[in-house]
Amino acid sequence: MENPLIKTLKHKELLTDELLEQALDAERETGWPLDKVLLSKGFLSEHDLLKAMSEGLAMEYEENLSKIQVPQAFVEKVPVQFARNYYLVGLEQANGTMKVATASPFDAYPMDDLAAMLDLELDPVLAPRTEITGLINKAYKNKQDIVEESVGDFEDDDLESLAESVDTTEDILDVANKAPIIKLVNMLFFQALKMRASDIHLQPYEDRVQVRYRIDGVLYDMEAVPKKIQDAVTSRIKVMSNLDIAERRLPQDGRASLRLGDAEVDVRVSSVPTNAGERIVMRLLDKTARLYTLEEIGLLEDNLDAINKYIHYNHGIIFVSGPTGSGKTTTLYSALSKINSVRMNVMTIEDPIEYHLDGISQIQVNEKKGLTFAAGLRSLLRQDPDIMMVGEVRDVETARIAIQAAQTGHLVFSTIHTNDAPTVTTRLLDIGIEPYLVATSVVVAIAQRLVRRICDDCAEQVDPDKDDLEMLSDLKLDVDMLKDGKLIRGRGCGNCFGSGYLERVGVYEVLPIDDVVREQIVNRASASAIKRASLERGFRTLRMDGAHKVKLGLTTPEEVMRVTQLDVM
Repeated sequence: MENPLIKTLKHKELLTDELLEQALDAERETGWPLDKVLLSKGFLSEHDLLKAMSEGLAMEYEENLSKIQVPQAFVEKVPVQFARNYYLVGLEQANGTMKVATASPFDAYPMDDLAAMLDLELDPVLAPRTEITGLINKAYKNKQDIVEESVGDFEDDDLESLAESVDTTEDILDVANKAPIIKLVNMLFFQALKMRASDIHLQPYEDRVQVRYRIDGVLYDMEAVPKKIQDAVTSRIKVMSNLDIAERRLPQDGRASLRLGDAEVDVRVSSVPTNAGERIVMRLLDKTARLYTLEEIGLLEDNLDAINKYIHYNHGIIFVSGPTGSGKTTTLYSALSKINSVRMNVMTIEDPIEYHLDGISQIQVNEKKGLTFAAGLRSLLRQDPDIMMVGEVRDVETARIAIQAAQTGHLVFSTIHTNDAPTVTTRLLDIGIEPYLVATSVVVAIAQRLVRRICDDCAEQVDPDKDDLEMLSDLKLDVDMLKDGKLIRGRGCGNCFGSGYLERVGVYEVLPIDDVVREQIVNRASASAIKRASLERGFRTLRMDGAHKVKLGLTTPEEVMRVTQLDVM
């Protein structure tokens, strides 16, 4: 009798006969179940495979498990490592039966073991591995021994397995038959990605290694890793990022690529020695992250109209400024995606390439091989570009070439590190660019910060208290300016990890370089003088823009105060 999965795959024409034959040969050679072969060879996405199995095996398919509460009996009786290894998690229990999500229905032995552990009948349903692992992490997060249980009986001999070669792009969900430390490190990556963390910090103390995630710009303490396995965890991360595991006295930087199911993630790794051991910080860049449009990033209507006008100029420089992690690159990509056209030659030079855009040639800086921003920008000018993006203007050489490009008929986008928009022009003067060049090449300066957005799921109206009134006063807001005279706040829920905030929104300054500003630049006016004069003509500062978003109920006064301390109106 024909395998029901094969029958469905043929019926839906999801695989060619040739690929199906290759998969069946691999199944016979490896002894792996067919579903595992199809996934490991990349013949099918997990979603398509599970849909096919659902139809062929007449099994229920749960695509999203975020609202599920795992039965307590499952958490108490099933070791977390067993659940993770075999992608099994309980969904609900009733009348002596537990509904269990699985990603591998053909793997019967783990299901038999699970039935024995629970002493219950099992009703299997299909679910993606990412959903199952996320639900396992959520269910076990309050268990005190979660990390100890994950590591199990760690032995020093296990260190040898850490030096195994790592696949070019390792799937962090593939933990079967892996050493305990590898499973633990993969769990840290997975949990960070599911919680939308941008950075993972491993901070060593005398008695533990504290894991911290930066979520929406704020650091949160997570589980602590036992001190005895600090070196093993550090070594594993170094192996993944091609660093020297024997060098513990000097800082090192490296990179790694990970897969989370069908998604690919770039990791930038930095290691520095401290008195308590090596401290590791990892920046996560999700290559499959959704690209935001200009309309989605938080620009108010007048600023949006202004930027839409300037990005369609045929020459000049558009600068976006702000500190690291303030969303500058996202804003530039939003603008590029708006003007990307088959009639334009659009090229970028970046460090690193954070998003991949169709139809745009993107160059990665490689300073070790001499490919700097300045050298790359010179090469771009010989490629007949219409529009160029330079990841960052760091020095006078890069600034001069960018200005030369702007004055020879190219539109240039770039970022620069300043506190506000008026300081962009004075910074260029400070690094040695002549005032007349700045005045004639820069068309608009944009400054931005990111504030946490109030979680929609738990947002509620509250009466402002004394502290709120003081902050509102600092923001030049009165209670009667708020909707119904109340503030919007998030009370905290499971979706936002109890913080009351979910994701972020930008606050912006948009300073057009008009005739008045040009004259001030040529006369070397200070940034504060440029700001004062611009305010009289309707310029809105970061804090003013943030105050408007408080009125709209997008964020809270303390968030705006937090990111605009240096902004004086």
